[in-house]
Amino acid sequence: MLVNVCIAKLHRATVTGADLNYVGSITIDEVLLEQAGLVPGQLVQITNVSNAVLWRTYILAGEKGKGDIILNGPPARLFQKGDKVVILGEAWVTPEEAKNMGGPTVVFVDDKNQITEVKKRWRPE
Repeated sequence: MLVNVCIAKLHRATVTGADLNYVGSITIDEVLLEQAGLVPGQLVQITNVSNAVLWRTYILAGEKGKGDIILNGPPARLFQKGDKVVILGEAWVTPEEAKNMGGPTVVFVDDKNQITEVKKRWRPE
């Protein structure tokens, strides 16, 4: 059996764009992906702090260092430039892996989506 867990969190990132005419997904700066341990194609859950909307989609890598957080396709109606969001990265792991995980990696960012702090998952020895 596998369980679905949160492996990473981008905390209070700022939406930099919303493209209704794009096929779908969320574009996230590659630096943020690397620090969070997320990968393109991975499923994420995005919660809009401004209106409590929750959306689930997959990641596209954005240009490194640009700070992009862009909602593509249908969520562009629900997430607007300037909105604060919480992005949770999902993964399926065994219950034993989940027990040893110690929680998600949390990436804190400023208003321009530049990293201010990273708290890596604690792994018991």
